[in-house]
Amino acid sequence: MPKVFRRVAVLGAGTMGSQIAAHLANQGIPVDLFDLSRELVEKARQRLAELKPSPIYTRDVLDLISPASFQDEGDLARLRDAEWVVEAVLEQLPVKQQLWQRVAPFLRPGGIYSTNTSGLSIRAIASALPEEARRRFLGTHFFNPPRYLHLLELIPTPETDPAVVEAMRDFATRILGKGVVLAKDTPNFIANRIGCYGLMVTGRAMQEFGLGPDEVDEITGENMGRPKSATFRTLDVVGIDVMKDVADNTRAAVQDPEEQAAFTLPEFMRQLVERGWTGEKAGQGFYKRVKQPDGSREILVLDPATMEYRSRRRLNAPSLQAVRAIEDPLQRIKTLLAADDVAGRFAWEITRRSLAYAANKLGEIADDVASIDRAIKWGFGWNAGPFELWDALGAAAVLERMERDGERLPGWLVEAIKNGPGRFYVEQDGRTLALAAGGEYVPVEADPRSIDVPALLKGNRVVDRNTGATLVDLGDEVLLLDFHGPKQAIGPDFIQMVEKAVAEVEANWRGLVISSHVKPNFSVGANLMLMLLAAQMGEWDEIDAMVRRFQYANMKLKYAARPVVVAPYGITVGGGCEVALHGAQVVASAETYIGLVEVGAGVIPGGGGTKEMLLRAIENVPEVFSGKYAQTPGPATTDVMGRVNLQVLVNRVFELIATARVALSAAEARQLGFFRNTDRIVTNPDHLIYEAKQAVLALDDAGYRPPVRRRIPVVGDSGRALLELAAISMHWSGYASEHDLKVARKLAHVLAGGDVPPGTEVDEEYLLDLEREAFLSLVGEPKTQARMQHLLKTGKPLRN
Repeated sequence: MPKVFRRVAVLGAGTMGSQIAAHLANQGIPVDLFDLSRELVEKARQRLAELKPSPIYTRDVLDLISPASFQDEGDLARLRDAEWVVEAVLEQLPVKQQLWQRVAPFLRPGGIYSTNTSGLSIRAIASALPEEARRRFLGTHFFNPPRYLHLLELIPTPETDPAVVEAMRDFATRILGKGVVLAKDTPNFIANRIGCYGLMVTGRAMQEFGLGPDEVDEITGENMGRPKSATFRTLDVVGIDVMKDVADNTRAAVQDPEEQAAFTLPEFMRQLVERGWTGEKAGQGFYKRVKQPDGSREILVLDPATMEYRSRRRLNAPSLQAVRAIEDPLQRIKTLLAADDVAGRFAWEITRRSLAYAANKLGEIADDVASIDRAIKWGFGWNAGPFELWDALGAAAVLERMERDGERLPGWLVEAIKNGPGRFYVEQDGRTLALAAGGEYVPVEADPRSIDVPALLKGNRVVDRNTGATLVDLGDEVLLLDFHGPKQAIGPDFIQMVEKAVAEVEANWRGLVISSHVKPNFSVGANLMLMLLAAQMGEWDEIDAMVRRFQYANMKLKYAARPVVVAPYGITVGGGCEVALHGAQVVASAETYIGLVEVGAGVIPGGGGTKEMLLRAIENVPEVFSGKYAQTPGPATTDVMGRVNLQVLVNRVFELIATARVALSAAEARQLGFFRNTDRIVTNPDHLIYEAKQAVLALDDAGYRPPVRRRIPVVGDSGRALLELAAISMHWSGYASEHDLKVARKLAHVLAGGDVPPGTEVDEEYLLDLEREAFLSLVGEPKTQARMQHLLKTGKPLRN
């Protein structure tokens, strides 16, 4: 069985088919994308470039997607080159069966074939294929959007060759970056069965409590350890028509009258589908954006009782006020569920019903609680799955409360909680065991490429710690600097631990990984609150010391005698980006959104980011360091004598930082220069720290030596004038405010090397001094402080 498919065919260029093709192309895999005509496929490719959030890492991955038509036998013959053929057409059994009958004669012998379905019978779809093909057929249920949602359910039939399942699991985990759960061929499998039930319960509870979709979303989002999109905003994104199909399919497939009633779509949701108000793709669903007479836009919300839209309103519940101040998601939901107000009672109502349903389906849809928990976490974005939540709340206490409310639960489950271990998960001999159907505890399958940092933190692997970061022994003489400050902001605690880590690693270890177990973001940058308070109090020496210390902590990372590998993920901006720029190597999650965004706070990068981006721009251009370069205005990268134009290289860095450009994937970050070609990209976020550790070991095995310090030629005062001219043009055109122009001039001064003649060679410390001076002068500006205050209050930049 192949470890990596060299070519894949996707049958169906609709929403799911085209985005599955895009995610395969993101990994560098050529894809033949089929539909009724090549023209339809070409339109689908164009949509991929326009969708937000984007399903592609960079636009050039679209070149790997080749249009093909079901109607053209020449195109169908290309299926023989596809080692995996995945079908993703309309969610109707006859349509899928007919398509597989059509393509069966063209399939590659020994290939793997699968269907993407949210809940249809895999065995029924496979019946359209010859016996030999059925042995190589399974369900591959991607969640929408495939690039961003971690879950992939694999659903084999009784005929599926186990080797096919293992090959798909390995490929999906390593290459596609998925969290794979093996599901049974039952209606809607695991995640949609439990998740859809929860959505149905929430819709009915909304009516019972007399609430609106906006009020329910206020309860059921982050306050319950779930995504910000909560319930009804999520349905708008997924598509209310899709939800209807899932509910209808389940109701038709199950036998229990109570379950059939539970999956009967509420009348207001059915009316939405009949009216075509199916969510974002239709322009309206539970929410609707409207333009006001003054030109502003407002988001209205549906009133299910009248089927008319109204202005949104806040739910007045004391518990919601209390939980907003709680950082830990599990503590938030504990507090909410204990509250005796409308929000607390609503949250308990939908929680107890969902927990009871998951418990009663154990054995039917999955054999153990871990499979259900993983499916819900990875498919619906919950912080904890149903049984993890149950344990966190206190399994016995929750059970007692559920029994008081009349919930019926399996006897073996009640026995395990009341008279057994009293939990769904237990630790035994260094392994985690999970409760399985019937009451037995079975080992939870561990991914060998996943390092459980929280488990290491609980064990005896902590080398040192403070409130903002911890040094952890990863094994094999590799140390992890795991940082975990409030909102992942970089402050004095983190900087202190960087200094300790470098000294410790140089003395006793093979190398250092810098990352964090805290999700979803690596770092939002420096601690703005500390900086703003110091500025408002006029503590300029303190600010200078803070910035200087951060600069030199990063320099310690860069010139450490042992390799330092930085493993960023999610939002990695400002100071977080600067830390990554100073590592010997970066091993980044594919979903890393990195940039130097300090201008949004009215300053320029102060931790060495400006200096490092300048170095990145010229480090692979040997002519620059040998003096064989030109410095001329204009966009040409070389002059008439073929010499490299240094000014153009500096211009690109200036534009990147002055516009606060953020790469929207690790692949784009490599194109923009935030990452080098030698840096690695890891698709599976669960593998990130493991792969970073392997990178440390590889660098050490290769005889790692820190980089050689070099003097840097700068464009000087004339180059600065050209940079300032570009900023002035932006200001005159209305794209930059007066304060933006002031910030841009400071940035130009640093990137040009200050007031020196063109071609002057400077060292890194000189550029760091320029950075720090510019940073300090800008922090003292009232408009900069206003920007900082606005960012801290709203999370959004202020244009002033």
